[in-house]
Amino acid sequence: MLVVESLYFAATAVLVVSGLTMVGMAIKAYLQTTRQAMIHVSLGFSLIAAAAIATAISAFINDFSGVRSLLLVNNGIASLGFIFVVYSLIIYD
Repeated sequence: MLVVESLYFAATAVLVVSGLTMVGMAIKAYLQTTRQAMIHVSLGFSLIAAAAIATAISAFINDFSGVRSLLLVNNGIASLGFIFVVYSLIIYD
């Protein structure tokens, strides 16, 4: 494995772990407060983590070919996740 691939894997792992930590924190906050915004935060960070996982798996399986398609799918799913996070900030009262 090349250095760049190792760094990409490590960065993806950090993104996934931090994203899933946010999911857990949002679920805990929802259980304590029953605020709907926490569900949206949880969904948003779940999508962001899923985008990172799916992109990394696809990149390694396809030997990093089709990068444009990988980036398009990654950005699309991650953008949807961030929309959920932003929406949670808008509806939070």
